[in-house]
Amino acid sequence: QLQLVESGGGLVQPGGSLRLSCAASGFTLDNYDVGWFRQAPGKEREGVSCISNHNGITYYTDSVKGRYTISRDNAKKTVYLQMSGLKPEDTAVYYCAAMNGFVCSLHPSNYPYWGQGTQVTVSS
Repeated sequence: QLQLVESGGGLVQPGGSLRLSCAASGFTLDNYDVGWFRQAPGKEREGVSCISNHNGITYYTDSVKGRYTISRDNAKKTVYLQMSGLKPEDTAVYYCAAMNGFVCSLHPSNYPYWGQGTQVTVSS
């Protein structure tokens, strides 16, 4: 059974950093594109970043460019999202998701496999 499990969320002060992890089980992660998404209360789920399996191409939504970095360790079946310079508006539940494709996407509808999410709260 294909499963994704996120970890690493928590409470952090503005300007702080967190590293989220997305661990896969039941499948080989290096065959999949992986995306990170977030959903704040009352808002739609939005794509934050993604990384392609074929060539490592990455995409970021404009609001996180220069602050977030996505990476993958296929041997560990894990994708990471390093977040720095965190702002209160980054507060959300963060999800990772996987899809088969040539290039990753920031559109949630393209992803059939999802984790359960991890809460990130940025507050003083």
